[in-house]
Amino acid sequence: MKTYGLIGFPLTHSFSVKYFTEKFKREGITDCVYKNFAIESIEDLSILLKTEPLSGLNVTIPYKESVIEYLDMVDETAQTIGAVNCVKFINGKLIGYNTDILGFRESLKTYLGGTQPKALILGTGGSSKAVAYALYQLNIPFTFVSRRKKAEWLTYHDLTGDIISEHKLIINTSPIGMYPDTESSPVLPYECLTSDHYLYDLIYNPEETTFLKHGVRHGAHIKNGLEMLYLQAEKNWEIWHSNI
Repeated sequence: MKTYGLIGFPLTHSFSVKYFTEKFKREGITDCVYKNFAIESIEDLSILLKTEPLSGLNVTIPYKESVIEYLDMVDETAQTIGAVNCVKFINGKLIGYNTDILGFRESLKTYLGGTQPKALILGTGGSSKAVAYALYQLNIPFTFVSRRKKAEWLTYHDLTGDIISEHKLIINTSPIGMYPDTESSPVLPYECLTSDHYLYDLIYNPEETTFLKHGVRHGAHIKNGLEMLYLQAEKNWEIWHSNI
């Protein structure tokens, strides 16, 4: 039996086990199982690797960046952005990839329908790096928004009506609003949203976050991260079973 899984903490929000379990059943794959491994510290990965025979791993919040030091090799793209969400095991070696880029990019292209509005990226963690890389590939200009002050970043306190008006695409890459803390949302002047705005939340549990509900109230387009999850999950499976 081949074991695949997801590391992160917490993992109560994740649909990955459900997705892969249904995939295995649907496709008649009987020699594989997918599990959650909720590790409270990235240092616990070393213990997991010694105690659990693994064939592949996914990585989620908050370890997409810190996992890199535990890998033997990192794909060039994942190395460039500094974040990994997929780990392939080859002859005892751990190789890191980033499939979030593909998942986000392809789902966003469908969502925007060819438009290229300026974007605000809420959050500066590992997921935000994949989002930024995908936006770069799509020639969509973007600015990071963080709680921390940095020369090239905006803070949430900096967000005015004019800035919201100028940036018609707003992407939440932070865990704010994720199950079970579903009442939370990034602090924005939501009253400045219009029907010309596109809100994209990488969170998919709940299906409609408070962030997206604010968008609905003001007529904005909304999309959650479920399609992104499906797209990157299939790319993970491809990587785990390819010769690359």
